[in-house]
Amino acid sequence: MDEHAHKQTEDRKRTVIIGVMLSGAFIAVLNQTILSPALPSIMRDMGITAVEGQWLTTAFMLVNGIMIPITAYFIDRFTTRQLFLSSMILFTAGTAIAGVAPTFWVLLVARILQAMAAGILMPMIQTVILLLFPREKRGSAMGTVGIVIAFAPAIGPTLAGWAVDSWGWNSIFLVIAPLAAVDVVLGFFLLENVGEITKRKLDICSVIYSTLGFGGLLYGFSAAGSYGWIHALTLVPLAVGAVFLMIFIRRQLCLDMPLLELHVLRNRVFTYATIIGMIVNAALIAGTIIMPIYMQNVLRFTAMQSGLVMLPGAIVMGIMSPVTGNLFDRFGPRGIALIGLSIMTAFSGFFVVMDETWSFGFLCMIYTVRMFGLSLVNMPLTTWGLNALENRMIAHGSAINNTVRQVAGSIGTAILITIMAIITAWNKEAGTLEATLSGMHAAFGVAAGLSAVALVMAVLFVKKEKQTDDIFCD
Repeated sequence: MDEHAHKQTEDRKRTVIIGVMLSGAFIAVLNQTILSPALPSIMRDMGITAVEGQWLTTAFMLVNGIMIPITAYFIDRFTTRQLFLSSMILFTAGTAIAGVAPTFWVLLVARILQAMAAGILMPMIQTVILLLFPREKRGSAMGTVGIVIAFAPAIGPTLAGWAVDSWGWNSIFLVIAPLAAVDVVLGFFLLENVGEITKRKLDICSVIYSTLGFGGLLYGFSAAGSYGWIHALTLVPLAVGAVFLMIFIRRQLCLDMPLLELHVLRNRVFTYATIIGMIVNAALIAGTIIMPIYMQNVLRFTAMQSGLVMLPGAIVMGIMSPVTGNLFDRFGPRGIALIGLSIMTAFSGFFVVMDETWSFGFLCMIYTVRMFGLSLVNMPLTTWGLNALENRMIAHGSAINNTVRQVAGSIGTAILITIMAIITAWNKEAGTLEATLSGMHAAFGVAAGLSAVALVMAVLFVKKEKQTDDIFCD
């Protein structure tokens, strides 16, 4: 009876910790996608250009990506309470400042504060959840994270569009700030520490090299989609990023206590899971970037309709995340990953033949099935990879996984947008509509090809059996 009561107490503690942290993560992830519908209003009210306004999203992406590699040090160095509460307080402050920002520069600083907090939260929450559960139950636990990742970005633009139309752009921040503050209070009273901390010194040089390396690459690939590959704003950041990334990697391999433990990549399971995740993330961009362009420029749907067509897919992903987690715990990653990647490949291929006659319902169905396939891939493979690491290395694995996925997304965006632009230009004599469609067909063809590559890798390398490799296995 005592053992049963103890188990119930531990379960309640885990539920409270997960609930508090996922609430914060939901608010932070929601914040990443709410700004797009508000940009026209912000530009008009603050008298800024579209290029200046775009920095509100670009700066968020850059700072978020720069913070993620450093989170492994923070997780090792500070307690769960210290890190979560400080991150949420920083996020709340940034959100509140954004809500009352009188100028563009104040709003930009506020977005940077939000991004600093958001960059820490997701890797930390993944790490905490994996440490809270034994390996055989981590799939179900990580499935709850998938709900946040699926729902928050999908409903963000819709909710933001409604709020902006009703009360103005300030309202999207003034509504989120109190919610974040409530989560801070709940965290203060309910959150408990998870894992052990290590008192170690922060290597400032590694932070600088990481910032310049990952920041340069993220900005360079982002600029490639806007300015092309031979523009100075693309080439210089990419060159600087590549040089400093190599310096960063070399330094991490030489340090006794590196900022980011790259030796986890010696674990074959983690490396395979990370590479497949990168490829999937790059392929996924075709839907999120090109679909709205297709719907608005070819089918002549509104921006709101473009967002709504993606909503059922997000709902399916949210519903499937805990289901997929349970399937992972019971059967392992191989079967569900192969099914998911097969669906992703096939339904990405459907978009290669899309034309101006597709209806809203048909497009919604194809996109939703494609997202169903994704729901069988992302979290199971992430959990499979992180499960192969020792507990003391999970924070580093999570930071690496999240960082390379973000870089892969930027690369995917740049490549697919470039391919679409080139093919569109080649076919301009066929007319604007046909040229635009041909460019989109090519981009989705590449996305389907990437999904196929990920499928082949899964067939070859993703195994059903549980892995117990040490992180330093060759």
